[in-house]
Amino acid sequence: MISTYPQTWERDLLSLACRGGVTPPPATRTIADTNLLARAYAHCEAIAATYSRSFYLATGLLPSDKRRAIRALYAFCRVTDNIVDCPDGDAKRALARWRRKSLTSEPTLDDPVAVAWGDTRRRYRIPPRYAEQLIEGVARDLRQNRYRTFEDIAAYAYGVASTVGLMSMHVIGFSGAEAIPYAIKLGVALQMTNILRDVAEDWRMGRVYLPTEELAAYGLDESDIAAGRVDERWRAFMRFQIARNRRLYAEAWRGIAMLNPDGRFAVAAAGELYRAILDDIESHDYDVFTRRAHVSAARKLGRLPGIWWRNR
Repeated sequence: MISTYPQTWERDLLSLACRGGVTPPPATRTIADTNLLARAYAHCEAIAATYSRSFYLATGLLPSDKRRAIRALYAFCRVTDNIVDCPDGDAKRALARWRRKSLTSEPTLDDPVAVAWGDTRRRYRIPPRYAEQLIEGVARDLRQNRYRTFEDIAAYAYGVASTVGLMSMHVIGFSGAEAIPYAIKLGVALQMTNILRDVAEDWRMGRVYLPTEELAAYGLDESDIAAGRVDERWRAFMRFQIARNRRLYAEAWRGIAMLNPDGRFAVAAAGELYRAILDDIESHDYDVFTRRAHVSAARKLGRLPGIWWRNR
């Protein structure tokens, strides 16, 4: 049964989102060079195609103008993430430079992502505070690598994922403020799927995003993650995590109807294709240590008709 009563973490994140959404976007310079814009957007499309096949497939279901804008948003997020995950020097300083470059009202013309992202922000009047919250969420990885409770993880997920959904809504179009809680929840669901899939990779980077309180409740600790131990304790822990993750997806689904019709299928596809990663984790006995859970291209395409039908 889906709960209709928001939990404390939901109320806290909704407050962040509502405050962020009222910040008016600054007047941003229009870039008149159409060739420059076309090259910038093509560069962003290439980034999306390289880093996330599921995202690239799902956004291909959008009208062309919204498709290129969403992929510019993705490129902005990817550059931000790479500064922290693949640092070349002082990540904190590089992130501060990128923040200035990517949020200025006078986009620099020598960076294709900044050019396309600046044009997208202007066209769709994306509240700048959401982009700031995303950069702040990604920066959290520079100072924190352990989380005690699910509420702590949800706050992190808001910064790095829910903010993306909130910005995407301004590109796709949405009915009103009533859609915001669903975008937040879908972002948390997507990020939790990332976390469950990437346990081993995050461990190698010195990070544990699984709630330490919940690990302990199942008799687990970091030594089990280090050993890549799949036993009954780990299976029970993962069953609990996946069940909650699926509830989040189910609760977020209602918000799709609050989006503009031409964007609903794309968002539904993105959510459903990501949720399928949970099925893959289950089908491989919850082993996220020796393999990376994924959904093949053929399986993704095979799911689209069913997603379209349910989304009607």
